[in-house]
Amino acid sequence: MDNIDAWVWWLIGAAALGIPLVITAMPEFGMLAVGAIAAAALAGLGFGVVIQVLAFLIVSVALIAVVRPIAARHGRQRPELRTGVDALKGKQAVVLERVDGAGGRIKLAGEIWSARALDAGQAYDVGQEVDVVDIEGATAIVI
Repeated sequence: MDNIDAWVWWLIGAAALGIPLVITAMPEFGMLAVGAIAAAALAGLGFGVVIQVLAFLIVSVALIAVVRPIAARHGRQRPELRTGVDALKGKQAVVLERVDGAGGRIKLAGEIWSARALDAGQAYDVGQEVDVVDIEGATAIVI
């Protein structure tokens, strides 16, 4: 084992760090693996152990410090493509049967839906356009 070059050990370390990356899906292990690859490259170029370790530490810490906050920010963002019931909120519909606090019917996205007014005292007549503010079960809440 003494005749194995340092760059090989760094690559073995990078591969070993890749295993928990795949198993746990923690990107930090991938960033450490990239640091080990950087150290392997420097070892292959003939740099000493101190430079190799410093490169491993600097690259790994830099990646964690820069990439992690960006990934966390993207993870908190809502998807831009709304589907299902969420896609219907904010759409306009046409009243087919008088809609009030007790109920009625609208045509929403080409389909007939039961609907009721958000304000129980408000009523919408046939042919009037309304905005869908929420969906409760199979009933659209309109204003």
